[in-house]
Amino acid sequence: MKETKTIGSIERIDAAVNDIISEKATIEVLAEGYDWSEGPIWVDSQKMLLFSDVPKNTIYKWTEKNGAEAYLSPSGYTGSEPTQSKEPGSNGLTLDNEGRLILCQHGDRRLARLDASFDQPKAAFVSLADRYDGKRFNSPNDVVCRKNGDLFFTDPPYGLPLQNESDPAKEIPFQGVYKVSADGKLTLLVDSLTRPNGLAFTPDEKTLIVANSDPDKAIWYAFDITANDSLVNQRIFYNATAEAKAENNGLPDGLKIDRQGNVFATGPGGVWIFNKEGKVLGKIRTPVPTANCAFADGEKTLFLTSDNYLLRVKLRE
Repeated sequence: MKETKTIGSIERIDAAVNDIISEKATIEVLAEGYDWSEGPIWVDSQKMLLFSDVPKNTIYKWTEKNGAEAYLSPSGYTGSEPTQSKEPGSNGLTLDNEGRLILCQHGDRRLARLDASFDQPKAAFVSLADRYDGKRFNSPNDVVCRKNGDLFFTDPPYGLPLQNESDPAKEIPFQGVYKVSADGKLTLLVDSLTRPNGLAFTPDEKTLIVANSDPDKAIWYAFDITANDSLVNQRIFYNATAEAKAENNGLPDGLKIDRQGNVFATGPGGVWIFNKEGKVLGKIRTPVPTANCAFADGEKTLFLTSDNYLLRVKLRE
């Protein structure tokens, strides 16, 4: 039997983490060799994990039977001319309420839906949003779907050639958090964050947590969602700026929230585990920056996209 390769460690800061992660849990290496792995999503109907390699403009899939293999290319830039972007591919992935794949496409600078079946994938996409006020997005980064079908997404500049405010390709002067409603209406929700990145709803969908991947403001922010979908009462869920400068191994990026309200947020050193009040319970420590994570198997399994790795933690048996 092939020995399972493991890396990193699990840091248990509060005893409550033992109810979330088994004391036997390890960090398994499922695959490696990627340029920058991102955006994992478990597709239960297919028993597969999909994830992006952003620089390679490719989505990969992983199954227990066959391991990791290329699934869809191109995934984020579909133009015919060479692109100057270092990260042209898809980034964040999610499923809409009909189970269809939604992609944040850096190269095409839009939020899109895959116009193909999972068992016969092809690079055919339906654009859901590509402009705000007539100006092209920077590079949609991460996306979440609400129970009513609305899609919330972030738009930092990481897919632009220079990845900053001075990039000539940048048309919008801020980095926004947006909503595309089920009827296709686009709404700007927040324009004040420096590097909005990962985002997730609390189980009651009354609060949105947004990661800010700025080394000078490495902060997870919380917002209340009003009845008319405005984001109000901006506050700091956790400020990890000091840890980001000390660790030099990742920034607040992708995050997921379980049914109990515990937050699994990639950040300095790996994946931080918070309870719903923002108390740090533990950390899944990885030796390389971790970009995002995804639950599977009824939240018993957590997949991690960590730089060149695809990793798995079996939280509970």
